[in-house]
Amino acid sequence: MSFKTQIEDDIERVFLNSNDFASSHTIEGTTVVCEVDDNAQARVKQGRILGMVEADVIIFGKASDFPYTRGPEELLNVDGKEMIVVKWAEAMGVVEIALEQHRTM
Repeated sequence: MSFKTQIEDDIERVFLNSNDFASSHTIEGTTVVCEVDDNAQARVKQGRILGMVEADVIIFGKASDFPYTRGPEELLNVDGKEMIVVKWAEAMGVVEIALEQHRTM
């Protein structure tokens, strides 16, 4: 088994396993198993900055489950809430999406 295959297996069997970390969320009308970290803002305020991005929510998911890509300032609907994309990055088959709450005045 190659290293790449091992990583792909670990993504699904461990990190994105709904019995361990991940859960199902509706993103742009599609159900996706992903890890949603809504404590991102608390970590930023406590001085632990993740990738120098300030966000309200960070989503981690299998890149192939996200066939679309959004750029900064674009909207993404997550569980019925419109969120603003701050960062969209992919590495080793995992997508990381940093989002801010869509606020209106």
